[in-house]
Amino acid sequence: MRALRVGDRTSLVEVPIPVADGEALVRVTLSGICNTDLELARGYMGFRGTLGHELVGVVEQGGGAIPNGTRVVCEINAGCGSCALCLTGDSRHCPTRTVMGIVGRDGAHADYVRIPARNLIAVPDQISDRQAVFVEPLAAALGILERCPISGERVAIIGDGKLGLLIAMALAEHRPLLIGKHPSKLKLAPVDSVLLDHARGPFDIVIEASGTADGFTLALDLLRPQGSLVLKSTFAGATPVDAARIVVNEIRVIGSRCGRFAPALARLPHVSVDRLISDQLSIDHAEQALVDATKPGVLKVLLAR
Repeated sequence: MRALRVGDRTSLVEVPIPVADGEALVRVTLSGICNTDLELARGYMGFRGTLGHELVGVVEQGGGAIPNGTRVVCEINAGCGSCALCLTGDSRHCPTRTVMGIVGRDGAHADYVRIPARNLIAVPDQISDRQAVFVEPLAAALGILERCPISGERVAIIGDGKLGLLIAMALAEHRPLLIGKHPSKLKLAPVDSVLLDHARGPFDIVIEASGTADGFTLALDLLRPQGSLVLKSTFAGATPVDAARIVVNEIRVIGSRCGRFAPALARLPHVSVDRLISDQLSIDHAEQALVDATKPGVLKVLLAR
């Protein structure tokens, strides 16, 4: 099968179809390139293997209670199934977890991917493939509310890339202010927005989704004392931290990674994710797609089979 793999370089190669070995085998129909893929290709976390964790596909075998031929999305964290966290149905912080296309497990920019059957969720008929491929990033956006509940606070989001825009869409009912550099991107958000140079605080909560050290600094500038800073980006670089400023202003710093898929699937029909799609290419052009995804103005690039 075809697979976009990180090795000495990131390239599309032919590899054997994975053996299910007690897990489900899913034939991928559509996958999405995200910023984490780009950072992994740059060396983030020392990842080696097949990239990709945003997908929709069809069960080929081993789906357990989900019949073969069912269209599915896949929770990306594969836990041990027996620790205290896994037994509560939440493998996101299982101490021995693997993560599809990120930690110790091959990912979805391939023709097939394997994952435990318990990670499969059937996709309702009314949700298209081009919507379903956004379940994972939408879940991550909604996951902010798990870590930092919002109830009337003044909220800002820093970053007008695909992550920041999706967070703005997911949290629109809370009326956040989206802060970015690109008027054309800011127009895509269903919330009020402002260019970076015109952003003024104070805010109760700032969500950093730019993936830059400057974004971290701006977040501290915009927060009120005792405000909450939610860090949402993963990137290969290092961020200098003004720890004294955090201490003096008593800032609460919150990490937020993965969210739950079921609420995201339910929300998908009400979020205009289609406006975030810049291009769709065949996986045969995966290497070019990875390059295209880094270009200014480009949002989500999809890989079709």
